[in-house]
Amino acid sequence: MQNDNLNSYLQLHLIVFIWGFTAILGELISLDALPLVWFRMSMAVGFIFLFMIYKKSKFVVPRKTLFIFFFLGLVIALHWLTFFKAIKVSNVSVTLACLSTGAFFASFLEPILYRRKVIWYEVVFGLVVIGGLYIIFNVEGDYYLGIILALISAFLSALFSVVNSKYAKMYDSTVISFYELLGGVLCFSVYLLFTNNFSQDFFTLKTSDWLYLLLLSSVCTAYAFITSVKVMKFISPYTVMLTINLEPVYGIILALLIFKEKEKMSPAFYFGAVIILSTVILNGIIKYRMRNKNIA
Repeated sequence: MQNDNLNSYLQLHLIVFIWGFTAILGELISLDALPLVWFRMSMAVGFIFLFMIYKKSKFVVPRKTLFIFFFLGLVIALHWLTFFKAIKVSNVSVTLACLSTGAFFASFLEPILYRRKVIWYEVVFGLVVIGGLYIIFNVEGDYYLGIILALISAFLSALFSVVNSKYAKMYDSTVISFYELLGGVLCFSVYLLFTNNFSQDFFTLKTSDWLYLLLLSSVCTAYAFITSVKVMKFISPYTVMLTINLEPVYGIILALLIFKEKEKMSPAFYFGAVIILSTVILNGIIKYRMRNKNIA
């Protein structure tokens, strides 16, 4: 079991790095947020379907569970929609820094949905996150729309992680990922169909966009999504959300290297981001000490 936990933590950090690169791809792809998410999820569903055929996985799940997976698919689709929209109207750094508040939302959603006792240090970490976010909002007020969209995205991500953790322990991660992404695609397809957005122009993309979408849908979505669901069998939703706070570290560093001046922010912004991200280290220290205390 300890080896499973260690392997899960290593896999989690790998996919968090991949998610950090996702923000870079979101900036590079010229599409607006909605078609970007639709293509991402549609192509990812295709990759997972082929993988399930290869592995001879069973597609059958109870009808009630199927509707829950479809609902969670809509939640994660809206998370990605607000995430990429935030990048488009602000930049990678602001979006990723605000996305770190997911741990704060998870610390309150988990006790509410699962009637778990509120842990004192999770509340403290949440207050620390609010403090860091307050600093960012004050110094980067021009990006207020991006900040709001990123906060909505963080809440949806937390809701998805908390609810999905229950089913991650009951079903195969590949099957869950397939139906959730399929649910997101179906919901967005209905919207696009009724708003007459499906047209020849919708499917006419630049070669570079197709290449970026291929990478985004395969490695950054299909692989990362399946793996993230799998690690939830061994890691709590709050720890998953808190570890995801490392995504801004990877993403902001990559953004500075790739986009240079466009991503340079004020010193106060980085101070606020460090305050938020420091919760990752504090959480790891406290959980490590508590685990050792229980073992002793």
